[in-house]
Amino acid sequence: MEDVASQFLDTNQTTLNLAVALLLGAIIGLERGWEAREQKAGERIAGIRTFALIGLLGGVAAVLTDAITEWAFPVLLISVVAISLVAYSERLTHIRNFSITGTVGMVLTFCYGAIAVAVDPAIAVGAAVVTAIVLDNKQEIHNAVNRLKAHELDAALKLLLITLVMLPILPNEGMGPGDVLNPYEIWWLVVLIASISFVGYFAIRLAGMKKGILFTSLFAGLSSSTALTLHFARQAANAPNLSPQFASGTLIACGTMFPRILVYCALINPALLPLLLWPVIVMAALLYIPALVIWKRHESRLDVPQPELTKNPLDLKSAFLFGLLLTGILLLGEYLRIWLGDIGIFVLAATSGIADVDAITLSLTRMSVEAISMQTAVIGIVIAAAVNNLVKAGMAGSVGGKEMGLMVGVPMVVSLLAGLAIAWLL
Repeated sequence: MEDVASQFLDTNQTTLNLAVALLLGAIIGLERGWEAREQKAGERIAGIRTFALIGLLGGVAAVLTDAITEWAFPVLLISVVAISLVAYSERLTHIRNFSITGTVGMVLTFCYGAIAVAVDPAIAVGAAVVTAIVLDNKQEIHNAVNRLKAHELDAALKLLLITLVMLPILPNEGMGPGDVLNPYEIWWLVVLIASISFVGYFAIRLAGMKKGILFTSLFAGLSSSTALTLHFARQAANAPNLSPQFASGTLIACGTMFPRILVYCALINPALLPLLLWPVIVMAALLYIPALVIWKRHESRLDVPQPELTKNPLDLKSAFLFGLLLTGILLLGEYLRIWLGDIGIFVLAATSGIADVDAITLSLTRMSVEAISMQTAVIGIVIAAAVNNLVKAGMAGSVGGKEMGLMVGVPMVVSLLAGLAIAWLL
């Protein structure tokens, strides 16, 4: 039975692909027809039938190109464009609408039909669905653009520059003593830190102060809670009345760091999990619980008029400084390991934890497979997390003010002492 079905599909693959081309044209045409549903019959240039036929025509063009001549596709494509231009030009005499979206939609539909036959039907259908969604959300997209400010657009373009242009060209290999300096990974952390301030800005701008703080905290906890702490501390300095909410968000982000550590261990050395599980759970709980208590106790402060957001959604200066700090810590940690041997593992964990926990967690987890004992790896990871949290508590106090410093610092100290005690006893 399976052989018969397979033979049928092989024999009729082109026919099925042409049917897909017709269908994807109908998907885009459905949206176009709905958009023009209030126009009278004959006034609509293209609806579901026309777009379905254009998709099918694209598929036929691919078949003819393969079977007869390579000129079939460009000739038919030019024909579709010409017909579209004539129709829209004629409509301009009655309706002053200079939008070329309809013409672009027809060209895309024709191309998707050809892709469905000559390349991959799944790619064509996916592209058609995305196109229909973009066409259907015209008003929402225009509203979003109208709400965008000049400095926000500038920040978005800069973020794209450092992410999509600069990051891919950096070498992804170890350099320097012990190959501890990886330009790609260091710049990726710079991008990550810049992204935190960017996402946090728009989360608060779009969702409001209350929801924005919570969303940003959870996002940062999965990426860089240190960057989030610095960002929230600056916000608290500008709006002292909201210090408890920023302190709560900082604790949530720092608590979310611990489940991430467990994921690393589960992927690299699952045997380490039983020893690391309880210290991590206790340290996370001792940050989450105070965060919720602080948030609930001071929730009424969010009812006051909210301050204006900073005019710098993308804090590149802090991101660059953070990258330089990380580079220095990595170099220092490598020299300490060379000078002090096994004792240097704990020193390395402490120095690495100043800037980042991920790098030392991954390193110690790998080393626990052969080079060091699992007990040493667990204590080293807990030390790194504890030092990292102390640094963030210092940031909160020195930048965000005394109130935020106390609300963040006390739970941090309790959490790290409990984690160290459990790791030592295990």
